[in-house]
Amino acid sequence: MPLAEGIDDLARSAARGDPGALDVLLAAVRPEVLRLCARLLPNREDAEEACQDALFALARGITRFEGRSSFHTWLYQLTANRARSTYRVLRRRWLVEAGGVPLPDPPDPRRTSVVAGTRLDLLDALDSVRPELAEAVTLRDILGLSYREIATLLDLPEGTVKSRIHQARQQLRQRLTADRT
Repeated sequence: MPLAEGIDDLARSAARGDPGALDVLLAAVRPEVLRLCARLLPNREDAEEACQDALFALARGITRFEGRSSFHTWLYQLTANRARSTYRVLRRRWLVEAGGVPLPDPPDPRRTSVVAGTRLDLLDALDSVRPELAEAVTLRDILGLSYREIATLLDLPEGTVKSRIHQARQQLRQRLTADRT
């Protein structure tokens, strides 16, 4: 049986309350969840914290997996949401620890990779976009889901998904361009 089918079967068993299936599922998907979190969070420790948060959310919420989409599609949505949430928590924590000191200037390219700085800019910009738009564009542009997968996952017509992604991209472009001037 292909791995994806095995994972879907494990997810269905775990959703029905099988604790052994949940344990095996969590171990099986952890590397993929960490990889997805690392796409959003450039710092390894932050990605690991988001991964743990996503796995905890998976364990708590597996009963909501209905099987309308593949488990991986459902997992991508959960992981993207948890990684963005972890970023917001870490950012707030940093602001509190900094004692209200304003955020530093944009990352110094001599000390920060272009990829890391761009991802942080994108995460900040995503927070300025309506949540339903941010979710759709994250699933498409960061995690690489197809329009059809996103439509199934969000229980929306494919045209609505495309419209949300278009709106999100416009708003992100405006925010990212405004931040550079």
